[in-house]
Amino acid sequence: MTGNLIFFCGQLQKLQSHDSVRGVSFAPATPRTPLCFDISCSAPEQQRPAGRDGKEQIRVVMLLLLIIAGLGVVTLLVISFAPHIRQYAAGGVCKSTTRLDGKTVLITGANTGIGKETALDLAMRGARVIMACRDTEKGEEAAASIRAAYPKAQVEVRELDLADTCSIRAFAQKFLREVTQLHILINNAGVMMCPYTKTVDGFEMHIGVNHLGHFLLTFLLIGLLKRSAPARIVVVSSLAHNFGWIRFHDLHSQGSYNSGLAYCQSKLANVLFARESARRLKGSNVTVNSVHPGTVNSDLTRHSTLMTILFTVLSMFLKTPREGAQTSIYCAVAEELHSISGKHFSDCAPAFVAPQGRSEDTAKRLWDVSCELLGIEWD
Repeated sequence: MTGNLIFFCGQLQKLQSHDSVRGVSFAPATPRTPLCFDISCSAPEQQRPAGRDGKEQIRVVMLLLLIIAGLGVVTLLVISFAPHIRQYAAGGVCKSTTRLDGKTVLITGANTGIGKETALDLAMRGARVIMACRDTEKGEEAAASIRAAYPKAQVEVRELDLADTCSIRAFAQKFLREVTQLHILINNAGVMMCPYTKTVDGFEMHIGVNHLGHFLLTFLLIGLLKRSAPARIVVVSSLAHNFGWIRFHDLHSQGSYNSGLAYCQSKLANVLFARESARRLKGSNVTVNSVHPGTVNSDLTRHSTLMTILFTVLSMFLKTPREGAQTSIYCAVAEELHSISGKHFSDCAPAFVAPQGRSEDTAKRLWDVSCELLGIEWD
């Protein structure tokens, strides 16, 4: 459902980008001529039209009443079962009580949504949490709210723009100079259904930020993660990966562009990256897993008016950011996952991966293409 909705909204945005249809006119409806009846004439053929119109009006009224009654019943049912609906929509909860005292955590996109909630939870477990944000002003506001909720929180904000490889390299250089350990890396930041735009380096925005930006960041920090082992990498993907395909012939959507499909492709790339990096890091005591946070009511839909409206109307059926953060938290701290790597999780449990997300050939090819685009060698 989520993928179909994303695809539909992408198509709608694509249609809106074209010029509106011109030269089509619609003639106004011809007023209906009232029927006149001669009361002196009792011919049955003159009375039948009036009888038929009366029955038609009754049918319309009855239909409207049925619709109103049906909506009323549905509304009453929703209100009556609201607590159960919310409980179901909330999904799984991380029940681990693991402490993270002395541990260092890096979370991208931690100034809002599930990233902020993840930062709050891990800070409450005693971790030093570094919030990597493009907008440091918003990041500081988020950090202040975390400190207000938990005064002992060790949180700090650092600037990171995943749409600019120079920013990523500068961030990593300073990070490695000032931070001696990194135990948990959560690649959380992302964009969704943007109008067609490119990163500073010329990558299509979805694949550039959601995949290539995190690919480069992880590459630059992998040595520190290995030295800090046991360590974990959590990659936030989506159920939308089921509807994605890696279009190697047009990875940056220059031939044709659909914002929904571009998002799905980037989320599939997240799953493939997690699986391939887990394979390559086998034996290093660094695990990598991907997660689907659920359909979360957050500002991730800000680029799609239709999605924003739908998410507002259907908010009762969606997860809150705190609920959406549970699986990321689970993969970061759960004791039972200390040696689990290359898996996909949702609602704090193993989740289905689409066939295209399980293809080793596609994963290896995407790895090589990513290295080539970023100008790095990562064996």
